[in-house]
Amino acid sequence: MGALTIGRGRVTATIMIMSLIAGGLAGCAPAPSGGATPSGRGAPPTTAAPSASARPSAPSPPSSPPPPSTPPPPSGSVTPSDPSPRPSPSASGSPEPGPADPRWRFFSKDKTRYRSAWFDGAHRIMIPFGCTAAPYYSADDRCDDDRGFHHGIDVALPCGTPIRAGVAGTVIDPSRPGSPGAAYGSKAFRLRVATDDGRVDVLIAHARSVKVRPGDRVRRGEVIAETGDLGAPDGCHLHFEQRATDGGLSTATNPARLLALRAG
Repeated sequence: MGALTIGRGRVTATIMIMSLIAGGLAGCAPAPSGGATPSGRGAPPTTAAPSASARPSAPSPPSSPPPPSTPPPPSGSVTPSDPSPRPSPSASGSPEPGPADPRWRFFSKDKTRYRSAWFDGAHRIMIPFGCTAAPYYSADDRCDDDRGFHHGIDVALPCGTPIRAGVAGTVIDPSRPGSPGAAYGSKAFRLRVATDDGRVDVLIAHARSVKVRPGDRVRRGEVIAETGDLGAPDGCHLHFEQRATDGGLSTATNPARLLALRAG
């Protein structure tokens, strides 16, 4: 009996050892699919939410094609820059020396632009020689309808336009008889010149600067002054007047022949 008991104990111990070994092997086996827990109990399968990286992204709008690239200029060439603004052309297509003066008033129906050896460019006459409706002059007995008398020719020249000697001559000293009054501007001066009818004095008025001095002998084409508005209520312009030598206002005659205007 003792031996049988001992034998049974060994068998029982052997069975227990084998059960422990079998349980250990079962714990090392991979978990079954379907979400089984390590305890071996089947749990309902769960579906994992897709990650952000797995979600399909919205289609991107088609990008516009890149603008065509401008081919570089050939070697040695210069890329042209934008042209600078240019003065507006006159009726003849020649550029004006400067912008129009908003103070100009024209008392002539003649809209022709004229050129002359006495100034640059082509310009209109503001006030011609003789009777005029311009309000700057007192009524004159030679004129009808209480109009005044203009003793020269006014040409609308932008401020700073060069005034040139249309003929050779000599600058007269202002102390000589016939010196112009304040209405002609503080820089008005006279130039004595020779004509087919003899010597006369040319009066240049309203200049803003004078390039010559009394006694100077000037050549034809030489710049003698710049247009201004000194003493003028109607903007920058050239007042061109012809008088007898050392003569006053009463000796003024039509200077059209000496000014020699020609359509531009």
